[in-house]
Amino acid sequence: MNKKPFVSQQQLEAITARYPTPFHIYDEKGIRENARRLKAAFAWNPGYREYFAVKATPTPGILKVLQEEGCGCDCSSMTELMLAEKIGTTGEGIMFSSNETPAEEFRKAAELGAIINLDDITLIDELEQTLGYIPEKICCRFNPGGTFTLGATGEGFQVMDNPGDAKYGMTRQQIAEAYRILAAKGAKEFGIHAFLASNTLSNDYYPALARILFQLAVELHQETGCRISFINLSGGVGIPYHPDQPANDIAVIGEGVRKAYEEVLEPAGMGDVAIYTELGRFMLAPYGHLVTTACHEKHIYKEYIGVDACACNLMRPAMYGSYHHITVMGKEDAPCDHKYDVVGGLCENNDKFAIDRMLPKIDMGDLLVIHDTGAHGFSMGYNYNGKLRSAELLLQEDGSVKLIRRAETPEDYFATLVWE
Repeated sequence: MNKKPFVSQQQLEAITARYPTPFHIYDEKGIRENARRLKAAFAWNPGYREYFAVKATPTPGILKVLQEEGCGCDCSSMTELMLAEKIGTTGEGIMFSSNETPAEEFRKAAELGAIINLDDITLIDELEQTLGYIPEKICCRFNPGGTFTLGATGEGFQVMDNPGDAKYGMTRQQIAEAYRILAAKGAKEFGIHAFLASNTLSNDYYPALARILFQLAVELHQETGCRISFINLSGGVGIPYHPDQPANDIAVIGEGVRKAYEEVLEPAGMGDVAIYTELGRFMLAPYGHLVTTACHEKHIYKEYIGVDACACNLMRPAMYGSYHHITVMGKEDAPCDHKYDVVGGLCENNDKFAIDRMLPKIDMGDLLVIHDTGAHGFSMGYNYNGKLRSAELLLQEDGSVKLIRRAETPEDYFATLVWE
């Protein structure tokens, strides 16, 4: 696929005259259209709901757009619960999935009426001690252990991820026991949640995960007698960061889940189970850009282009070695005949957005768009070297631009310091 910015050079020049780089900008039209495609893909399930992973983009201006498209909030901390509350999402519009959970977070989730997803069997007693009761509707997180593989390839099976090394979820034996304990303490409706692989580029991942969880649901219902009212497929549906990678087809994915539903759940008399998802990256990543300006060039053993953004604005390349495509605005059709490392100004050698990347000749003052930063971009930012977090902007459907988070100032950075 050809990665093109959703904003033009002319638009960016007007925007940067008002809001200096670096900044993250999001495409409202693209976000809404994608949310509607997802909803259509699972329209066959009357109880379907997307709980957007707030950790991916915890910005009210974005959460409100998704709220208007019918999405709930997947929260995992006190402040994420507070964010959901402040935009008016409460009750079963919130899925609270946490681990090593402080008592005050359980209390806040219960106060809001959120669905609580327990990561570990020991949390049952902690939840009861904290609240004085067990909610009638509750969820448990499942970890099957081992290595999750998907589909035959020329070399055997494609390894997707290694749940056995993940800190999340309960074993098969534990989740059955958890259901029995919870039922004895007053729970009446149960859910299953699992996350087995991250950023998958396969239309087969969600259907394969669904089949595992559907079969587990049938077994748990038969073993415990508990009523399972929903199954949460969580996240893991990825996006193509590289231009030559194929994109997932959410319609095909939804149809694959439907087929597994009809083959596993319906024959067991469980055709009323609701399907939930918690997609962050799929929902937002392609609809966010980090916009930065080339401000320095260095010619030593390699050719370097310094920009005014750094890993504090986008941690993924430094943390994971992740690829993010870069467009040099105004030079989209120019030959990529220069090899650069594109770097930020941190005192860290891994502060690099691209290494040995073939790009058009970059001149000082050129605007660079770093693609696919709409999820796990701004949200993973930090303040090392005293760097300040950038602004966030929303490109609205009518073409206007709205500030949805102002840039930090030195006063913000100093606000928590005790000088004496």
